[in-house]
Amino acid sequence: MIDLRLVRENPDLVRASQRARGADESLVDALLSADAERRAAVKAADELRGEQKAASLAVRGASKEERPAVLERAKALAAAVKEAEEAERAADDVLRQAHLRIPNVVHPDVPPGGEDDAVTLRTVGEVPTYDFEVRDHLQIGEALGAIDMERGAKVSGARFYFLTGPGALLEFALAQLAITRAVAAGFIPVIAPALVKPEAMEGTGFTGEHDEEIYRVERDDLYLVGTSEVALAGMHAREVLDLSAGPRRYAGWSSCFRREAGSYGKDTRGIIRVHWFDKVEMFSFCPPEEAEAEHRRLLQWEEEFLQLLELPYRVVDIAAGDLGTSAARKFDIEAWFPSQGAYRELTSTSDCTTFQSRRLAIRSRDADGKPQPLATLNGTLCAIARTIACLLEVHQQADGSVHVPAALRPWLGGHAVLTPGMSLAAVAAPGLPA
Repeated sequence: MIDLRLVRENPDLVRASQRARGADESLVDALLSADAERRAAVKAADELRGEQKAASLAVRGASKEERPAVLERAKALAAAVKEAEEAERAADDVLRQAHLRIPNVVHPDVPPGGEDDAVTLRTVGEVPTYDFEVRDHLQIGEALGAIDMERGAKVSGARFYFLTGPGALLEFALAQLAITRAVAAGFIPVIAPALVKPEAMEGTGFTGEHDEEIYRVERDDLYLVGTSEVALAGMHAREVLDLSAGPRRYAGWSSCFRREAGSYGKDTRGIIRVHWFDKVEMFSFCPPEEAEAEHRRLLQWEEEFLQLLELPYRVVDIAAGDLGTSAARKFDIEAWFPSQGAYRELTSTSDCTTFQSRRLAIRSRDADGKPQPLATLNGTLCAIARTIACLLEVHQQADGSVHVPAALRPWLGGHAVLTPGMSLAAVAAPGLPA
């Protein structure tokens, strides 16, 4: 949640943020009203508790004649205090609900507009040309024996799939490369749970406007995560982290689940937009004053990873109306998909400032040793299904084979190409030459 002092001291800034997002400005006034009512309730309860304390002292010093009246007053005050405390709890709840409804305040440099108004910051790599008819990733994957959508639908329904043979080996290779790179950069590898409690989902800002996107296991009151960001943030809920040695960085592996509500007709072919995929996610806890620099570092690591995969891409600054609830700023990296003749999102990285840490009560100590909210940031290092789709398309060759980037070869038997019908035993042998 946003800093309540900011709302009190600069409500126009928060209203402007709401306008930029296309969100309801009146929520700011509702929050200010709830805050004023809660402070009034706290003051009233404090005053009554003071009177009750004085009345209790008066009972002890009262004469026999005065005692019945003094006791009666103390009894009445006790009832009033109980009532005031109930009003205080109710005001607390109203304030919390009003607070939760307001998304993070957008960074002043975020472009205005919506989904179509992202600003391209740079384009890296040359878009490939082919002297043969370009196939899409599903055609290539089926020819390699790497993707089976038909049986995925038979077992689980639309937007599910099997990765088979070289497809499965590509997933393991990408995971190994991503985790190895992350650990070398100072990230702690984490296998994160894919089921989380409601407080973790709420704390990271994924309930509310995102409800239609989320799978919920109602019988157990648990949620399937759409990203390991949820579990990685919740891992340190109600803790004070020591950041004296620098940011705390995790590389989280988990399966991710998304209902893709509202995406009817979009990317129905292949494994670009699916209900389940595996992902390596970067997550960082750092002091708020270092968040912008950390955001750029996460973006740099994402770019370096895509460069290792020899994929052409562009970096875009996401417009305010397309930001998630928690993000103050987000950069996406869109890679080239030859079959679509377009750049499509492959990774993203968000600066959530102190929004999530306030909800989850995660703090670090400032220079004076006082616990303060910290900043949280996240970044996709590798969303595996979509990355496989992009790899197959960009690196396709006329004979149906697929070029293997040098960085992936140590985990694919040293092979420079994947070809239909090749020996899986040879591909699976780590580090062996072709």
